[in-house]
Amino acid sequence: MKKVRFEKKKYTYLDSLRFSIISSPVCMILYLILSLAVAILPTYQVIMNARFIDNALGLIDGSATKRAVYISLAIVIGIIAYQWLAWPIKAYLANKIEMDLRVSLKGAYVEKCSKIAFKYVENTDSMDLMNRVADTMEHKFIDGFTNVVNLISLFMTIAGLLIVLITQIAWVALIIIAVAIPLLYLSFISGKATYEANKEITKYQRKYKYLTTVMTGRENVDERTVFGYNEKLNDKWFEQYEISRKMETRTRAKWFVKLKSGSMITAFLCTFIAAMLINPVATGIITIGMFFSLINATFELVHTMSWSLTRLIEAVSTHIEYLKEITRFAAFEQYENADAVPEGGIEFKSLEFRNVTFKYPGTETYILKCMNMKIEAGRHYAFVGANGAGKSTIAKLLTGLYQDYEGRILINGRDLGEYTAAQLKAFYSVVYQDFARYSISIWDNIAIGCVGGADDEAVSNAITALKLDSVIEGLENGKDTLLGKLAQEGKDLSGGEWQRIALARCFVSESPIRVLDEPTAALDPIAESNLYSEFAKLCEGRTTLFFSHRLGSVKLEDYIYVIDNGHVEEQGTHDELMAAKQLYYTMYDSQRRWYQ
Repeated sequence: MKKVRFEKKKYTYLDSLRFSIISSPVCMILYLILSLAVAILPTYQVIMNARFIDNALGLIDGSATKRAVYISLAIVIGIIAYQWLAWPIKAYLANKIEMDLRVSLKGAYVEKCSKIAFKYVENTDSMDLMNRVADTMEHKFIDGFTNVVNLISLFMTIAGLLIVLITQIAWVALIIIAVAIPLLYLSFISGKATYEANKEITKYQRKYKYLTTVMTGRENVDERTVFGYNEKLNDKWFEQYEISRKMETRTRAKWFVKLKSGSMITAFLCTFIAAMLINPVATGIITIGMFFSLINATFELVHTMSWSLTRLIEAVSTHIEYLKEITRFAAFEQYENADAVPEGGIEFKSLEFRNVTFKYPGTETYILKCMNMKIEAGRHYAFVGANGAGKSTIAKLLTGLYQDYEGRILINGRDLGEYTAAQLKAFYSVVYQDFARYSISIWDNIAIGCVGGADDEAVSNAITALKLDSVIEGLENGKDTLLGKLAQEGKDLSGGEWQRIALARCFVSESPIRVLDEPTAALDPIAESNLYSEFAKLCEGRTTLFFSHRLGSVKLEDYIYVIDNGHVEEQGTHDELMAAKQLYYTMYDSQRRWYQ
């Protein structure tokens, strides 16, 4: 079975149709058949309405039989009954297609996000775009599909009714067409303007939705209670919400007035047309039945073209703008096989930065400037420096999150870019400062660090090594206890316990290099120093890279790089750097009291 994928290309309405067919082929075919029948029937209904009225009147002068009246009446009732039944059936099919689209589109979106270059994740504009694309994605696609199908159906209906009008009295049809064309153009422009306004509104929506989570979520309930900041945040929420609401209201009101002013003109025109049809009836050009049927069809036609058609064209125009966003999202650079499982058993010998210079995409400030350093297998290294010195940037570069740097990064003498995503992942096991706290069992929280699947023995060893046995024993369901606040029975842990779980996740990995990017920054300096020392002992024979701005935590490392202003300011052992009495000495001396 084919899969929905966001490939680099220009997306059009054909893709909305293609995605819907791939996701729900049977429902799609049924929906199209029903829509086609609904589109054709109004034209036939006009003819049958006229025939029924004429047959009914013919009973008076004997020109028609009761059988003819009953047959025409039955056909009219059948048409109306089909139209009544078709709409709920179409709504059910559309709902089923939407549910199928939800599965396929969300899967395609997650797959694309797992491969895109990291620079898009840290960029506000691209994140806003991704939020717009992901927000009710399946609903937008089904709306896009059903709107264009309904639009085609309406055009078929309108064409049929106009043909009937032209065959009976041509000038009426021509006047309706002349008035409708400007309305259709306004509808198309309105759709584009509405979507452009929504793009601006997105950033305000993102803010007030975040504030909604802060004020109502379980994650922040403790601080909400202690600090009582709900009222102040509520004011900020209301401010952001009002900005987005007013922007949307202004845009919609502007185009509503323009569109519906034209519709009112058309309604008056319809009344005029009805009056002008009286003379053709009186002169016998059209029958009484056809007169009433045409009057009904004319009013229905004007209503359809002024309201339903303009609304659909506006919606189609909006979806075209959304497809442009999909095109931009699909064009995001991605790493091939970025979601590949890390390869096991990879060997590490050395890692080297040679004159590496880097600035984040879209900025002009260089974070790293001609950075040079070398890491050798089996040793423990520390990178220290003030906040903003570039330590985390080094971690992002050596793990391949950013690849648009100047200079060279070599692993085992080969350029980093020569390795596949699976190979590069296999080198590292990383614990970042903002490490993940998964709302799954404590056992699974650790086991996901195992390359190639959970290894029960490795997880058990990690639990023992990181002293998590007592934590598990204190949980109601032991190692199967759900963590976090997502589930009602979920158990939350202390910050220190979560940090040990993150380190255990890193410990179970077979990766030869273990990277810790200030994951214990929330601990007090002494607790952090003790935990780092424990972890370093557990990693004997492995290569470890510690990134920290607290020097007492790294003094026992084999080698220390002091980062300042984007380059290596000093390097050596703790004793060598203290003896030099330069930057490291000054920093350590200022922190000495933390460890005494």
